[in-house]
Amino acid sequence: MVSEECGVEKELKTWLSNAEKVVVAGIGNPIRMDDFVGTKIVQDLWGKVSDRVYLIECETVPENFMQQIVDFNPTHVLLIDAAILGLKPGNSRLIRPERLMAFPAYSTHALPLGMFCGYLAKMTKANIALLLVEPKKADFGEGLTLEVEASAQDIVDSLLRVLP
Repeated sequence: MVSEECGVEKELKTWLSNAEKVVVAGIGNPIRMDDFVGTKIVQDLWGKVSDRVYLIECETVPENFMQQIVDFNPTHVLLIDAAILGLKPGNSRLIRPERLMAFPAYSTHALPLGMFCGYLAKMTKANIALLLVEPKKADFGEGLTLEVEASAQDIVDSLLRVLP
């Protein structure tokens, strides 16, 4: 998994190379185990990023935070979520919204992320990307599995190195 995360960190660094203001939005359900990974990552970033980074804990309704994102006027928006991509649990991919249809991702959200990204693109001029993490278990329950917890920590560490 280390080489996997190094690849994602490199992609994030490239994607964020000209970032001025970044929204990092964590998506996930706190009572669906690994589905909570996006929100958990954002929680772990609190108090550790600059004022050029706006953190949002969206839980299962990112669309409810559209106006806050627009008001921050970001150059980049990173959405972090669990998605069934057919990878090993804890592995992640940085995906541009236009490529979202190429991945057979499963979503538990009322408004599909592709549609949300479309609205977001129309409302902002921001660069948008999704950091998707393969869950091991999305059953009802609390807490991340060991694999996804380790991946979440790797992602937090990577983001702290590459965010403006």
